[in-house]
Parts: sequence; C-alpha cells; structure tokens
Amino acid sequence: MDLLFLTFGDNIKNHYQANFCILSFLAQPEEVSSISVYTDKPEFYTHLQAHVKVVEITEATLNDWKGPYDFFWRVKIKALEHFALAKPASTIVYLDSDTFLYNDARGFQRMLHSSASMHVREGNLAALQSKTEKKMWQQVQGRAFGGVTITASHAMWNAGVVAIPQENNLKAIRLALSICDDMCREDVTRRLIEQFAISVALDETFGLKPADQWIGHYWGNKDGWNDFISNFLLESLLKGYTLDQDIARLKQLNFQQIPIIKKEKNTKLRLQRLLNKIFSPKEVTYIN
Repeated sequence: MDLLFLTFGDNIKNHYQANFCILSFLAQPEEVSSISVYTDKPEFYTHLQAHVKVVEITEATLNDWKGPYDFFWRVKIKALEHFALAKPASTIVYLDSDTFLYNDARGFQRMLHSSASMHVREGNLAALQSKTEKKMWQQVQGRAFGGVTITASHAMWNAGVVAIPQENNLKAIRLALSICDDMCREDVTRRLIEQFAISVALDETFGLKPADQWIGHYWGNKDGWNDFISNFLLESLLKGYTLDQDIARLKQLNFQQIPIIKKEKNTKLRLQRLLNKIFSPKEVTYIN
C-alpha cells in the first residue's frame, strides 16, 4: 500500500501526530510500498527522510486546489488526485495525522484487494441527528451530484482513513471531486461535503468496509494522545534514540492504554471556561 499524508500550518501537534503515525507503519514495513507527505512544513519530517517522500505544497497550489468555490477541504480530494496521477498503480491509503496502525497490516491489505475502506461507518445520512447532518440531508435528498442521485441508503463514513484500491482509483477520486464541486455549486452546507462526497464515490465505485480494526483514530481524545506522543518523542530526543530504536519502542507500545474517544459533559466544559474567565492569573511576569 502507498500511504499519503496531508499536513499544513504552524501547529506542531499536527506534524508530530503524522510522525507518530508514520512510525506505526514503519513497524510493519513489509506492507508499505511508499510513504508521501504533502505539506508546507517539510522540515518537520527530516527525521524520517530515509523513508518518506516529502512533497512541498505552496500556498498557490492550495488556493488552486480549493477550486472555483473556494472550499478548503476540497484540497484533500485534489491531493488524492495528484497522488493517483503520480503513482497510477497504487493502492492509496490516505491518513489523517491523528491516526495510527495498531494491528496486523496484512489483513488490511488483503481487504483492499476487493473493497475500498474508510475509518468507520457513521450511518445513513438520512438517519444522522446533528443539525448539520439533518440540514445536509434536506438539501441533497433525491438530487443528483456528480451524476449520482442521493438516496436514503447513502451513508456518511469517517474520512480519517481513505483507502482506495488500485483499479479505478482515479475514476473514484474524480467522481468524489465532481460530487464535491456540484454540492458547493448548489450551496449545500459545507462542513461535511468532502467527507460525504468521498463516502458516496467510494461506495458507488467499490463498496466500503471499515478500517477501525487496524487503524486507530483519536479525534475524540486528541489532548490525551498529544500528551502521550509528545512524551514519546521528547524521550527519544533527550536519550538520543535512532529512528530504528524509535520503531522498536513503538512495537512494544500498548495502544489500549489511552482511549481514542473521551467525551466530557458539556456542562463541565462550560464551567471550566467560565472558571478560567473568572479566575484569571493573579500575576503574569516576563523577563526584561
């Protein structure tokens, strides 16, 4: 499989998350044909340069990839298209930075011989309950986008993992792009457009299966995992570990020690924000 990451901006957390995910795949190198990182911060991947191809993406390219409707998350689909054109014989596995491989990759690879994959099936759009999802369903039901008529059977899948089989990968990606652009043109509520467009395109082209039994996605507990990963990488720096030593350390990790989803009650979060506002620091001093 050929891995693709897309990371942007100055927030170092996004980049060390991607580094950690890459390490998790390097622990099973037999199943990885290549690793590519599309980024505007190539310096954050120097430690991995022997194993990773870094493609520097300029602001001009990003603006072009946003397309005629200036939709930022269209860049994910354009990155997939760019990658498929550059490596046409690839089984493409796109990964959000906040993911990691924790199970035997051979099973995941075998599944991709006959099916596409995304992280988890969130449910049929018609049945989802958030305000955004309900509004989106009202806007798209029974209408054609990219030549596909949206019905109650079309599902939303989590796009933290987007795995596309080799055969017809470019066809599926361009279908997703067409669905995305049509929805933007028709002013569909934007927050989930690229996610739903990819879900529909891959399901129509290949069928979809979940990737969560191989790949963890900690979108629901980023603070916990960021603390863990930063400690892992700081220990490596302070003790002078080599990349091979880091990979060996990662092989010994218990990935079950930290939850991937940790939901706090809204009341608690509101109280914390209120208390932080009321009880601001009594004194703040900087060096002269």
